[in-house]
Amino acid sequence: MPPLRRPSRALLAAAAAGLLAAAVTGCGDAGGLRGAGATPTAVGPARLWPELAPASSPAFDFDEAETKVVEGVRVTGGIRGVDPVAIVRAEIDADPKEYAGAGAEYRETARRMADCAQGAGKGRCPVLRPYYRDLTGDGRDELALGFRQLPGTLTAVRVYTVQGSRLVQVMQHEDALSRVELAGHSVIVRSPSEVAGYEYRLQWTWDPDQKAMLLTQDEMLRTGGLTAAPVPTPRPKRSAAPWPSLSPSLAPSPSAGLR
Repeated sequence: MPPLRRPSRALLAAAAAGLLAAAVTGCGDAGGLRGAGATPTAVGPARLWPELAPASSPAFDFDEAETKVVEGVRVTGGIRGVDPVAIVRAEIDADPKEYAGAGAEYRETARRMADCAQGAGKGRCPVLRPYYRDLTGDGRDELALGFRQLPGTLTAVRVYTVQGSRLVQVMQHEDALSRVELAGHSVIVRSPSEVAGYEYRLQWTWDPDQKAMLLTQDEMLRTGGLTAAPVPTPRPKRSAAPWPSLSPSLAPSPSAGLR
C-alpha cells in the first residue's frame, strides 16, 4: 500500500477558494450563511469603593489548603494496598467528640462500622466504594473516598495521596450530595440548593505549590426544572456534606475513567 501523502499547498488553496466562492454565492439559499445580528458592546467591570484599602488577611478560614497525615495507617504497597475502612476508622478514632458517645453528632457512623467486615461499599457499611485516579499528575493513583455521616444526610468526601510511607489527606468536604465526579486533576461536588431549580457546584483542584486540593470554583447553577426545592442541609462553612441515603440515582456511577 503506497504511503499517505500530505496534499500540496496549491491544492489546499484551490479547495479553500472553491469553498469560499460557494459560500458567498449560496448565502441566500437554505443552509447558507446568515448574519447573527448586532454584537453587544463589551462593558468593563465598574470598581466599587476604590477608597477602601485592600485587606491584607482573610476574614474567615475555609481550610482550603489544609492537609494532614493519617495517623495509625501505614502505607507499604501503594495506596491501593490501604484498606479504606481502616482509613475511616482512623478518622473516627482521632475525633471521638464527633463520632463517639451518646452526644456525638455522627455516632451512628461509628456504630455501623461494625458492618464493614466485607469491605467498603458492601452491605450496611457507611464507607462507600473507593475510586482511584491520578489527581496530582505524578503518574500514581490517589484515593477518592466517601463515607456517610449518620444519622442525617451528610456524606464526607476525602482525597488521599501517599508521601513516602505516609498517607496524607489533601482534600476534605462534607455536604448533602447530589453527585460527585472526577475530571482531570479535579473533584467536582454537586449539592442540592434551597432555591428551586438550582444546585451548588464546587470544584476542588490539585495545586502543586500548596501540595493540596484547593477550592477553585464555588458556584450556583441552574438545573432546569423548577420543582420544589429539597429541605436544605445547614451549611456551616462554604462547603458541607455526603451522599444522602445512597440511593442508586445519587451514588457516583462508575465510568470509563474510574476504576
